[in-house]
Amino acid sequence: MAIYLLKRFIQMIAVLVTVSLIVFFVMSFTGDPVLMIAPPQATEEQIEEARRQLGLDKPLWAQYVVFMGNLLKGDMGRSYLFKQPVVRLITERMPATFEMVGAAVFLSLLISVPTGVYAAARPGSRLSRALMGGSLLGISLPSFWVGILLIYVFAVELGLLPSSGRGATATLWGVRWSFLTRDGLAHLLMPALTLALGTLAILTRLVRAQMREVLRQDYVRFARAKGVSPLKLLFSHALKNALIPVITFFGLEVGNLIAFATVTETIFAWPGMGKLLVDAINTADRPIIVAYLMIVAAIFVGINFTIDVVYTLIDPRIDLR
Repeated sequence: MAIYLLKRFIQMIAVLVTVSLIVFFVMSFTGDPVLMIAPPQATEEQIEEARRQLGLDKPLWAQYVVFMGNLLKGDMGRSYLFKQPVVRLITERMPATFEMVGAAVFLSLLISVPTGVYAAARPGSRLSRALMGGSLLGISLPSFWVGILLIYVFAVELGLLPSSGRGATATLWGVRWSFLTRDGLAHLLMPALTLALGTLAILTRLVRAQMREVLRQDYVRFARAKGVSPLKLLFSHALKNALIPVITFFGLEVGNLIAFATVTETIFAWPGMGKLLVDAINTADRPIIVAYLMIVAAIFVGINFTIDVVYTLIDPRIDLR
């Protein structure tokens, strides 16, 4: 196990270094940020001085060396627009994004697992067919359209939920959270549901497919013949063995939710990392864009590593080498 963890750690470092190379050099061809932040009346000398102060007058390889040296010290640079350390800007927005993603994950699991199990246990029922049809609809609908529709129905027409913002927050462990207040929870509900819909739909179909396969196995038939209750048979015997591919997808999907929460955060004016990324792209704020992509890559790598370890907890037969 220790050798496997060491190998995976080395692979993680190699992947992150590769990502840093790709991100840094690709971002260098997206335009000159100095021209975006300099005033229109700036002279050529002032533009060159601003480029020198930002370190953009050096060759690309030298800029990358400086970037990696600062990164090893936990410094991802300063925002061109906000004039603040990028790490501070992102960490201030990170709780809002993680809260929305966490709520979306909770809703996805809460609904998809029992729904998928029921659809597998009663495949011919009307409710099962309706659930599968609804899941297909959930996969097909784009998140931005779902968000706009929810705003129109629940905020504009019914006036039940607020349409934008994070609402009131409360502090827990030194971090401000929306779900701890009634107003914040009302603000959180629609963004979380919008973000969760696609994942919920796919998980429902995946759980159903895996459960259908497991329910055909001999050990399930034997347990049923021994008189095991239907609920225990489904949730204690079959579901555990159907979870491995579900966990694989779910782990990657959590990373996707974090990375691609940008659209949902923009629609609902949710003050998270995605909204910060959109603002940075509009102003060519390269340090924020690079730092965001590096953080997301690290999250993906960490999730993949966690999935590999969780496999052994679910199925001890899996040999990690």
